[in-house]
Amino acid sequence: MRSFYVVRLSGLVLLTVLLALSSGCRKRKYENPITKDTQQPDKVLYDKAVGDIERGRFEVARLTLQTLINTYDTSEFLAKAKLAIADSWFREGGGNGLAQAEAEYKDFILFYPTMEEAAESQEKVCMIHYKQMEKADRDNMHALRAEDECRQLLIQFPNSKFAPRAAQFVRNIQEALAEGEMRVSDFYYKKQSWASSSNRLQALTDQYPLFSRADEALYKMGDAYTKMGPRFKDRSGKAYAKLVRDYPLSAYAEDAKKRLQEMEMAVPEADPKAIARMKYEAENRTKAGMMAPVGNMLKRGPDVRMAAKSGDPAMTAIRPTIPVNIPIPVAAGTGTTDVTVSTVPDGSTLDSSPDARLNKPADPAAATAPSATAPSAAAAAADQNAPIVSKGTIEPVKKQKKVKEPKKKKN
Repeated sequence: MRSFYVVRLSGLVLLTVLLALSSGCRKRKYENPITKDTQQPDKVLYDKAVGDIERGRFEVARLTLQTLINTYDTSEFLAKAKLAIADSWFREGGGNGLAQAEAEYKDFILFYPTMEEAAESQEKVCMIHYKQMEKADRDNMHALRAEDECRQLLIQFPNSKFAPRAAQFVRNIQEALAEGEMRVSDFYYKKQSWASSSNRLQALTDQYPLFSRADEALYKMGDAYTKMGPRFKDRSGKAYAKLVRDYPLSAYAEDAKKRLQEMEMAVPEADPKAIARMKYEAENRTKAGMMAPVGNMLKRGPDVRMAAKSGDPAMTAIRPTIPVNIPIPVAAGTGTTDVTVSTVPDGSTLDSSPDARLNKPADPAAATAPSATAPSAAAAAADQNAPIVSKGTIEPVKKQKKVKEPKKKKN
């Protein structure tokens, strides 16, 4: 029985090794080949490099492509060769490989901005950071970089065939960024730090209206403003009204209507476009599989299944805001503020008031003319040796006794 399990285990190990070897030897087709049928030396070098890239021999391919660039500096395949070098680094992967690929793609866009492959290169730069994104509650450095690079593709190449896919990448990235902001605001909300929570939620809902939990964020924001006091009643009502108008199919919509009625504020009508958008999102949302929870635990990136599939993503970066309970000074004549600044009407108050300065300046006249009550130098010197006076008693200063050294015995 034991030998049976040993043989079975050995078979599984052998099968795993064979699958690994077969996947490593499998040829992966290159995306940007040159279809021109010619036997030019530069074309021969390019084809050889492409074959090495497809088989995973990236270092050999880069040497061949560099030989092509240095030897045939007027070749019509220079741009393709430069792009192939970047693609080889991208396929190689790893931290160093992706950093080299980004530099090569940026260089290609700089030298060949009008080529169709320039938009593809910009998309690859976006994907470099998109693949390195962390989960929503971790470092968002790569998410912010991916958002910037994908937005750059939409701005620089709006008519490219890669633009629709880049727009979806931006929606996915902003879903992860918004989820991170939502978790921070939930932390403050549970601590009942209403000012901090409402500040985060306000920036979140203004910047990412396509966020899958934007309706929940608006409801919590309205509740936080309500608990901050009647001074913020208008802000609370605006949050509830926006929830009812822009997210009419939300589970929080009915409760938001009741809150508005209790506050004696108008309940807005639902936006028909918002109703159509929410129905479309519900029908086209990516459904989780049976192993989705396990997969989300094991994978590095965030879960973007709930990301929006329609709508224009935000084209500006989120900016930190100041909580509304903190007064903001404004320029003179442009508004009102709780912070006031004024000058002291009488400058001598700083010198005469005992609370202003503890040490008053000496009188110049008293410094030049001798005073009848001023002690003399001899008296001041005598006071240094005077006994210490404490509560009406005089204690003389005790002299320290000299310690006598023992006498040495004579031999």
